[in-house]
Amino acid sequence: MLSALILSFGVIFVAELGDKSQLMALAFAARYKAWPVLLGISIATAVTHAISVGIGAALGANLPTDTIAVVAGVAFLLFAAWTWRGDSLDDDEVESADRSNRNAVVAASVAFFLAELGDKTMLATITLASKEGVLGTWIGSTLGMVAADALAILVGQQLGRRLPERAIRVGATISFVVFGVLLVLEGVR
Repeated sequence: MLSALILSFGVIFVAELGDKSQLMALAFAARYKAWPVLLGISIATAVTHAISVGIGAALGANLPTDTIAVVAGVAFLLFAAWTWRGDSLDDDEVESADRSNRNAVVAASVAFFLAELGDKTMLATITLASKEGVLGTWIGSTLGMVAADALAILVGQQLGRRLPERAIRVGATISFVVFGVLLVLEGVR
């Protein structure tokens, strides 16, 4: 189990560097507090990698992911439209948002879950699980991805303190559009 954990951690950590999920973590962290974003990423990662490990253990690495990539891409384009439209908060909602981080956890969880469907880290986890221990692969791949995304959150927090809200909203919208288009193109080719 320990060798599967270490191998999975290393493979997924390296695969996640510069990945769209890491860039999303940066964008979320520029807009929300770090802990709710990290919690959302952790939840989505644990679930996605549990599914991946289950698939890898049951079926091996011969799964078509094209349809999943297209669906995730369309969802990202919807996230882009939602982000571009923006949300306006009245005074009570601003106070409530300051007290509760639930929206950031939910937003990060959903976005990261969709982003990881059919992603290279999901495919790598499926492949590892088909050859290595299931529990070690799940723990290692989850920790590897969360660790890589935690680095992006640190950078995003610094940017969030220095950039105006409109710049963050435009940057996040552009990121969602780019990732959505890339996922759709990946799924249809």
